[in-house]
Amino acid sequence: MIDRFLEKRIQSRLYQGKAIILLGARQVGKTTLLHSIFNNQNDTLWLNGDEADVQALFENVTSSRLKNIFGTKKNIIIDEAQRISDIGLKLKLITDNIKDVQLIATGSSAFELANKVNEPLTGRKWQYNMFPLSFGEMVEHHGLLEEKRLLQQRLIYGYYPDVINQPSSEKETLKQLTDSYLYKDILMWENIKKPEKLLRLLQALALQVGSQVSFNELGQLTGLDNKTVEKYINLLEQVFVIFRLGSFNRNLRNELKNSRKIYFYDNGIRNALIANFNLPELRTDIGALWENFIISERMKYISYKGIWTNNYYWRTKDQTEIDYLEDMDGTLHAYEFKWSPSAKVSFPKSFSNNYPNSEFKVIHRENFEDFIL
Repeated sequence: MIDRFLEKRIQSRLYQGKAIILLGARQVGKTTLLHSIFNNQNDTLWLNGDEADVQALFENVTSSRLKNIFGTKKNIIIDEAQRISDIGLKLKLITDNIKDVQLIATGSSAFELANKVNEPLTGRKWQYNMFPLSFGEMVEHHGLLEEKRLLQQRLIYGYYPDVINQPSSEKETLKQLTDSYLYKDILMWENIKKPEKLLRLLQALALQVGSQVSFNELGQLTGLDNKTVEKYINLLEQVFVIFRLGSFNRNLRNELKNSRKIYFYDNGIRNALIANFNLPELRTDIGALWENFIISERMKYISYKGIWTNNYYWRTKDQTEIDYLEDMDGTLHAYEFKWSPSAKVSFPKSFSNNYPNSEFKVIHRENFEDFIL
């Protein structure tokens, strides 16, 4: 199973004289996607940056040596490129001096790859993020009706390709992912001596999905100081395990200004961290589970469709709240997420009075597809 949405976007950018950078968590299918694009082309060279001999290949390299390495190959694919030292300068060397190849580099950690290539490859790259499979991709695969029938399954086990492809082994697959594989890059990069504290932080974040997050409170729960909590959260964002929403504030004095919520890109990972695979009707956290699912699917949709918007949540000091906001083309779009279609929801007057041109909608399990398709 591969993401056809992203495949089409990458194919549209090939052979235009720019490198393509593909970022995403480990095991989301980056290599599988590229094999789908280039599988039948004999002029493709595959290099894996996790392998020591490939890393050695790029030491003290020159453009002349690279030309000899590439030979007649027209497509050069470097998987896990962040493992190669000074990778940004080396990708620039290829892009500037070997014009007749299409260079593609993948990475599972934005803090290692994206940050290293941003300056050297300014104006020389297309960059894309890849996530676990999406609701939209699965609808394209087997239809809207079938995917809606599987909604409860997706809420519990998520969309990682191995989870989808091995439907009888979801728990085992998710355990392997959450036992450290997803954050392998952080453990290597930061040389973390006590990974159990990183796991404890992830569990605390999983239990607080949909709630305002305090670094101080997380520090007390995990035994980490505030700066380390923030550092780990930044790193977890950059390996595509979690993402944050900041608070929207503009007009009201009592709007929260520097708060945040944190979500997981995949519900299965979130549930595995807290070891809870109960069905929705047996859960006390179905509201948080639904909110995480809808917001993460919306983030995938926005990324793959190339939609330009700013994303927030909104809350005041008296705890009036809106789950999710998009500021797009001068209009504020406000959303509340409710699992039950019959839930009573009203647009907060303090928000509508101060932002009169905003739009408001409730997303529930009977109308959600229009929001993420």
